[in-house]
Amino acid sequence: MSFDITPAVPLGRQLIQSYGDGAFTISDQTYDHPVIIFPEQTVVWQPGDLTVPTLEAFSSVFDTASPVDILLVGCGPVTLFIPPVFREMIKEKGVVLEPMDTGSACRTYNVLLTEERRVAAALVPV
Repeated sequence: MSFDITPAVPLGRQLIQSYGDGAFTISDQTYDHPVIIFPEQTVVWQPGDLTVPTLEAFSSVFDTASPVDILLVGCGPVTLFIPPVFREMIKEKGVVLEPMDTGSACRTYNVLLTEERRVAAALVPV
């Protein structure tokens, strides 16, 4: 007997299928550069220096038609320290920012997506 453990994701949702070797596979499409993934779309991301983040680097999160409550930031192979003042600036826009390593961000995004949460993930490839 076998069990299908594929998460139930509504049609059209952006599911991260794999990450590593400098790329992501998201809903059967490969990306070899940083991306921001939303439930409905994936866009190119130019993060700049994440040790000194800017609101401009995350502007697509605030400009999207679908509001986001949680922004996961996959910083690469390790979690980077995001300055509290920047986290507070993001929070004032109604978004909770959660930095973590990219692998953790990918897995967490998929779980939150299946829960129908309003989530996005800004991801640096590993």
